[in-house]
Amino acid sequence: MRNLRLLKSLRCSELQGPGTPQCFSVRTDTRTVLIASEYSVIELDPRVMNEVSLTAERYLPEDGSGTVVGIQDLPDQESVCVATATGDVILYNFSTNQLECVGSVNSGLTAMSWSPDQELVTLTTGQDTIIMMTKNFEPIIEVGIHQDDFGEGKFITVGWGKKETQFHGSEGKHAAQKKTIPAMSWDDRRPRVTWRGDGQLFAVSSVCPQTGARKVRVWNRECVLQSTSETVNGLEQSLCWKPSGSLIAATQRHPNKHSVVFMEKNGLLHGDFTLPFGKEQVKVKALLWNSDSTVLAVWLEDMTREEGGQVNTYIQLWTVGNYHWYLKQSLYFGSDPQRAPADVSWDPERPLGLHLVTRGWASLTYDWGWSTDRSHGEDGQDNANVAVIDGGDERIVFQSICVVPPPMCAYELQLPAPVNLVTFHRLPQRTNELAALTADGHILVYGTGDKSDPTARVGGFRSITHAPQLKTTYRVLLDQELPLALRLLLWLRGDVFLGVGGSVEGPSQSTLLILGPSEAQSPQSTLEIKSRVEVEGHVISMCHSSNTGTVALQLEDGQIRKFLWDSLKPSVVGWQDTTGYSINFPDPCVQTALCTIEKEHLLGLTDRSHLFVDDTEVASNVSSFVVYDDFLLLTTHSHTCRCLRLSTLTVKGLQVALAADGGQNDQNDETLRRVERGSRIVTVVPQDTRLILQMPRGNLETIHHRALVLAQLRKCLDSQKFREAFECMRKLRINLNLIYDHNPKVFLESVETFLRQLDSINHINLFLTELKEEDTTTTMYPYPSNASGQSAPGACGKKVDIVCDALRCTMESMDQHKYCLSILTSHVKKTVPELEVALQKVHELRVNPPGAANAVSAEEALKYLLFLVNVNELYEHSLGTYDFDLVLMVAEKSQKDPKEYLPFLNMLKTLEPNYQRYTIDKHLKRYRKALHHLSKCGEEHFTEALNLVKDQRLYSEALGLYPTDSPQYKALSCAYAEYLVEQQQAEQAGLLLWRCGEAVRALQAFVGSASWRNALCVAEQIPLPPDQLALLARDLAGTKLIELRRYTEAAILLEQYAKDCEEAISALITGAVWEEALRLVYLYNRQDIIETNLKPALLEACSSQTSYLEAQRAMFTRHKTRLAVVRELKEKARLELLDEDVPDCPEAELYSEASSVMSGSRAGSKYSHSNSRISSRSSKNRRKAERKKLSLKEGTPLEDMALLHALAEIIHSVDKMREEVHSLLKGLMLFQFDGQAGRLQQAYGEALQMIEVALPEVWQEGLQQSQAPITGPNSTANSIMASFQQPRPSSTQDSETPPPPKMRNGVKWKLSILK
Repeated sequence: MRNLRLLKSLRCSELQGPGTPQCFSVRTDTRTVLIASEYSVIELDPRVMNEVSLTAERYLPEDGSGTVVGIQDLPDQESVCVATATGDVILYNFSTNQLECVGSVNSGLTAMSWSPDQELVTLTTGQDTIIMMTKNFEPIIEVGIHQDDFGEGKFITVGWGKKETQFHGSEGKHAAQKKTIPAMSWDDRRPRVTWRGDGQLFAVSSVCPQTGARKVRVWNRECVLQSTSETVNGLEQSLCWKPSGSLIAATQRHPNKHSVVFMEKNGLLHGDFTLPFGKEQVKVKALLWNSDSTVLAVWLEDMTREEGGQVNTYIQLWTVGNYHWYLKQSLYFGSDPQRAPADVSWDPERPLGLHLVTRGWASLTYDWGWSTDRSHGEDGQDNANVAVIDGGDERIVFQSICVVPPPMCAYELQLPAPVNLVTFHRLPQRTNELAALTADGHILVYGTGDKSDPTARVGGFRSITHAPQLKTTYRVLLDQELPLALRLLLWLRGDVFLGVGGSVEGPSQSTLLILGPSEAQSPQSTLEIKSRVEVEGHVISMCHSSNTGTVALQLEDGQIRKFLWDSLKPSVVGWQDTTGYSINFPDPCVQTALCTIEKEHLLGLTDRSHLFVDDTEVASNVSSFVVYDDFLLLTTHSHTCRCLRLSTLTVKGLQVALAADGGQNDQNDETLRRVERGSRIVTVVPQDTRLILQMPRGNLETIHHRALVLAQLRKCLDSQKFREAFECMRKLRINLNLIYDHNPKVFLESVETFLRQLDSINHINLFLTELKEEDTTTTMYPYPSNASGQSAPGACGKKVDIVCDALRCTMESMDQHKYCLSILTSHVKKTVPELEVALQKVHELRVNPPGAANAVSAEEALKYLLFLVNVNELYEHSLGTYDFDLVLMVAEKSQKDPKEYLPFLNMLKTLEPNYQRYTIDKHLKRYRKALHHLSKCGEEHFTEALNLVKDQRLYSEALGLYPTDSPQYKALSCAYAEYLVEQQQAEQAGLLLWRCGEAVRALQAFVGSASWRNALCVAEQIPLPPDQLALLARDLAGTKLIELRRYTEAAILLEQYAKDCEEAISALITGAVWEEALRLVYLYNRQDIIETNLKPALLEACSSQTSYLEAQRAMFTRHKTRLAVVRELKEKARLELLDEDVPDCPEAELYSEASSVMSGSRAGSKYSHSNSRISSRSSKNRRKAERKKLSLKEGTPLEDMALLHALAEIIHSVDKMREEVHSLLKGLMLFQFDGQAGRLQQAYGEALQMIEVALPEVWQEGLQQSQAPITGPNSTANSIMASFQQPRPSSTQDSETPPPPKMRNGVKWKLSILK
């Protein structure tokens, strides 16, 4: 779908050399042309001409009869090699200016060809031999051109008979008897040599002495014959091997046409295309492939001479797409022999640069570029036209109506001459009009077709489009001395065109030409130059904005200019920013476009895929782009298509957005879409969501980019065009929840409008069934981060319920009979489906059939309901309504066997109503309802009710159904108490039993739960005898409370109820309750216990506490030291990682997530931190996994976390000792154990001080080092990137890291009287 657009043309015709140019070569290092004539070699430059005479050394005769058969620039040797027909091979060195004959062939030379790597040279001699030499002109081999053998690639015959007996198609057996036709009379009989692009093979076309016809032979680099072409009648002299190596191009003259044919390296034909001339009209002088194999140049000359004996000359440029050959450019040189090309050659470095030298010593250089000629309309009337040039045919594709693979098209315009340029009108409402510039200097204007007959038919089919009609043909009044005088063309308005031509003032200037209709009377409409503006430099592109009228120009070196064409005196000014600073592209761009990003900017795309906004590079991997309305659409070499809204971006924001291309977080990014490799943008259909892409093979594909789709949908929803939005979402499979989520408040206010626009029960039902409790504007279709519009908050509550209720209420008020099915859907789709309500509505339809014409029957409603809900589920819900008519109605529509449900239903009808409902609810496993109905069935069913309560554990519900003074209540309470005892909740069981009068069982429950106060209350209520009460108290204190370390409570029981003061004092001493023990000692006058029990216990407690503190301090120091070592090792490993290169490959994300070195909490470990094999279903396994994760074993992945947890536990245990130590110190001081008390106080104080000093070191600094990214003046780009790419601690890891413990410094524990 791309055309060739001429970017630059240079002409040097001021100098005249001796003789006539015969051939030339391009010097790549100096960009000059080396021209060989029959007298000399001339280096031609627009400023200098150097001449090296070949006649002075007698390499060529002085009479001008000499011929140069080849010339080649040799950059590595700083020389030029020339071969003459007399057999001399001459080398001229540019640095030494020496002319040397490096070899001579007595029989003469007919051709010279160097390999692409310039390591070998092949020469064909007058004796029909091939001489191969090295670049130093050392002979390698000489072989004859005409070989009888086929070559090394000879085909293998499998015995399928002779050629004469094989099938020959429609031509019949006479095809095998045809004689070989000799070469054409105008053939110069000279061999043609061409190399493959990789230099491994070369082909030679020569005239066979036996048959007189041309044959092509393929030789390898060692000059060994590989294959010989089949006999091709009419094969002509031109020959060129495609640089990519796939085909060899030649020409063939058929009885009825003239074709360019292609051969494979085995000599077999493989495809062709027909030249647009008669069979005897032209002869092909040469075929030339450009360096990237995309363009084939055909150099032609008329065979019939005009009256003056002169012939016309042409050069055509052909390209291929989807197996069709397009004639993209035609250069017509007229019949003047001085203007005819003497030689033609492609530039070896610039693929689309063509050089030619005329016989009048004019050097012409053309540079083309690729462009897509599309219409630029943004309204719905634009057909998204794309014009494809194909010689005299102009193929127009209406992408808005049909997308067909090239070369097919919507319409094909036949023009009288080949087309070189196409431009579309820029004014709105006229963007479908186009103008075509032909090779003979005419501009043909085509307008839209006649739309008066909308029912017009073409070939029996109704036509929905109309072919463009020719409106006007203009003759352009320009100097047409040489072809392509007008190289760029813009249609500005009406009949005003802007073109670019060469300047008469110098080769480095361009002329802007404003063309308008001539006022002079003439039989043919003409365009004359209304204004001429000279521009310093070569203008290589122009673009025009219909909104602002701006015309931007780009010069050859990337400079940007603005052309003020609509002023009284047109002029060219620099492109400037708001501060007046001049702006230019850093590199020349092959595609430009104007857009608005806060202000007007010029976009440019270079041939190296760099995208610029003015002088700012925003991306470096862009393959194509187009600006449509407020969007920038582009494709990238990472096989994505981006669509960005320019009004919400700045230039910096655009740069940032394009930098994030295809990341992991882009799954819901509406601006990004994956496309096929090598896709290019063709055009965008205005006021639509379609984007047309062309694949590398040539086919077209239509995609609906999500950004365009969502923008169109949001526009429709904002304007309440619900039907249009619904149809688009349904076709493109956009989640229908967006209709509500886009603006919930507006939707709820416009429910009636929504229903009236859809006006389809099926569409309403589809909308209801897709409702989900999800805000699609935040999950599936989030707004771009920089977009201004956001979803308005909706009503409180669940979205599905709100929408269903709103639609149902509106539908019931509008027409409940018409929307009956949708009303049923609204009941079923609620978060808690209202199936009973829906079934009841169906039942009402059956009992009272509506009489409205648009009403649905109960059968249809039930059938639809069965479509929404599983039939078994619906059957059970109908049974839950206790309406047997409704149950039968549903059962009849199901696949159930009547033998399955009729006996059950008949049995139910025989039961008492409450027991019947109980049976139904139990069948449906609605046990609470079943219990409620069963409680109303009388005492005879209480046993069944009690069993139900026990089976389903419905104790709380059952207690609420019976009076508290009833025996049923007591029985339920006892059953509940038994269940609570099984659940280890004996105290609550005791309360239940005590409340219902079961005192003895309550006492057992209280004793089992160590609830001694309740137990004693119940014991007094029974009442128990004093001896049994004392025994109960002793049992509670000895076997329960002391085991639970509740020493104070045990002492109360022993003192007050068991009357045993000695046991009470012993319990208090055991529990270290020193002051209470001392009180009882003096209360009961048992001072002897002080010496026997109290003092030894105090000394033992002091020794135990001191030993415990020493052990905790040692463990704390050991863990702290190890933690510092672990952190040092991990920091060292992390810094070593930052010194290396950051992984730059598609698997880099795997390294960042899987490597144990990349994480600060995992570095330095050889173990992988993964618990994926540990099941989370078992709490035992979870605890085991936690213990394994926090192992203190050296080298484990989370050793630092385990050390932090261990340190935190030590701190908590030491800090918790404050009250205990304080009480112990007072006891020791009271009995004059000052030394022991002082040592204990000192040891505990030192432990607390050590912990307080270590807290900042262990927690605060460590956490900062592990989480802070490395930045600063000493950091490199790689280190900063690696630092930020490290996985940040997740929420799970944060929970594993214990917070710094808080010390209870407010608790006073020291005794100031101790020193």
